[in-house]
Amino acid sequence: VTYRSETQDYRLLGWTKDTDGTALSVYEQPGRLKDYLRDIYAATHGANNPLMQKAAGPFPGLRLFAACIIINTEKGGLPMEYSLIRLTDRPELKAQAAAWFHAKWGVPEQAYLDSMDDALREAGPVPQWYLVLESSRIIGGMGVIENDFHDRKDLTPNVCAVYTEPDRRCRGIAGALLQFVCRDMHEKGIDTLYLLTDHTGFYERYGWNFFCMAQGDGEEVLSRMYVHRYQE
Repeated sequence: VTYRSETQDYRLLGWTKDTDGTALSVYEQPGRLKDYLRDIYAATHGANNPLMQKAAGPFPGLRLFAACIIINTEKGGLPMEYSLIRLTDRPELKAQAAAWFHAKWGVPEQAYLDSMDDALREAGPVPQWYLVLESSRIIGGMGVIENDFHDRKDLTPNVCAVYTEPDRRCRGIAGALLQFVCRDMHEKGIDTLYLLTDHTGFYERYGWNFFCMAQGDGEEVLSRMYVHRYQE
């Protein structure tokens, strides 16, 4: 079986199971996309997984389709397939994405629309917006903006609005998208990203390090600032 994208074909090699019983489809991915797949596989299955010791693919459960990566996974016996995309590759999703982010974070929908319009003009590497789609449903997303409403204006750009739908958590979705975003920003010439959060112990899993405390706009309590420095 061969899947065809706009630029390459991907040959289905077979089917296997991960150590936890997850059903995985195994594809052959040629070319420069191997690094993308390696990063995403590490995010979803752990860098110490035996398959990560191999110098080359294939990596189970991953294939690139046009401008997005499609990941096959299964949890609790229910298979699912989701794609990681850049909004700049799917501009028709702008209104749906802005409404979704507004519903999750309460920031005015027009603010998201304005930022997304800036991204779609592609005048520079920032801002950018990214989505995780399961069929036509948005199940996750995040953005990259200059400043995520805090007092450390020198720490820029910022990953922001990180969110995964509750019924799709614990599947490696946020980690996969974080890896996708960091590599995409690297290809746009930005290797250092910052992120403001109240979480402890989550972002460390994906190569982020605590950097300092920062004051969020209108917040009484300081939040944690993390940094990610891209490495090949």
